[in-house]
Amino acid sequence: MGQDLVWRLEAAGFAGFIGLMRLLGVERASHVGGWLLRRLGPKVGTHKTVTRNLRIAFPDLPKAERDALALEAWERIGRSFAETAVMDQLTPASGRLEIVGMERLEAIRDGGRPVVFVSGHLSNFEVMAAVLVASGVPVQVTYRAANNPYVDKQIREARARYGVKLFAPKGGDGARELLHGLERGESVALLNDQKFSEGPEVTFFGQPVNAAPGPSRLALRFGTVMQPISVVRLPGVRFRVTAHEPIPVSSTGDRQGDIARGVQAVTTFVEDRVREVPADWFWVHKRWPQAVYDALPPEA
Repeated sequence: MGQDLVWRLEAAGFAGFIGLMRLLGVERASHVGGWLLRRLGPKVGTHKTVTRNLRIAFPDLPKAERDALALEAWERIGRSFAETAVMDQLTPASGRLEIVGMERLEAIRDGGRPVVFVSGHLSNFEVMAAVLVASGVPVQVTYRAANNPYVDKQIREARARYGVKLFAPKGGDGARELLHGLERGESVALLNDQKFSEGPEVTFFGQPVNAAPGPSRLALRFGTVMQPISVVRLPGVRFRVTAHEPIPVSSTGDRQGDIARGVQAVTTFVEDRVREVPADWFWVHKRWPQAVYDALPPEA
């Protein structure tokens, strides 16, 4: 009963936040979220992860520039968090999205052959789901359920406001849902840039990381491609969403090798996008193995 009460109180606070952001509207909500995180982010323990990640990724960047980049990253995370409350106003119909490669999405929609959409935690990554829905591609989008079931329900309802209704929870049940969806001809969409200790070791910013093999496995099993998507934040709470060149997964008979090469291709795709707009990535995640962090020299 005590846990349930805590959950309900948290959910009430979350509902109040959603209501306030919707009352403020897109521009002001985004600004408030960015303003808050730019000031609060550097004061929390996670800031150490942000700064260490930046040192690993950009070892030659002067400290002052890394510190400025960390602040900008916190602001963009805050903006994205606040924008989740108004995502129904950040769809292609809103006029706030520039879409590059829509013809690729339309070809997938009309071709009747499912693909595996892949991306990373880039900018407001919810925008990518909104574009997929608007393109008419039947797709299941994975998500990590919130620990609080009442908050999770609110998140699902918020996503439903902009048309995303096919969410497959991660885990065993979610994996089965994805397989069934692909068998029905539905595409799947996964973010593939977080630590997955059981996955193959690949290279990210010149350092070893373990990444989830799921997207490569699915593409290999169903004889399809991985279709990378990216999103970049533009001035004025606007975004550019790009459907890039598909990533084929070769079937050479060496299944584990084929999967590992697919995982590396996705990881390289994410790295390229992060290098293009570093402030847009989710630097708060502890991406590298502990050994990489331990090997960091003392900061001058």
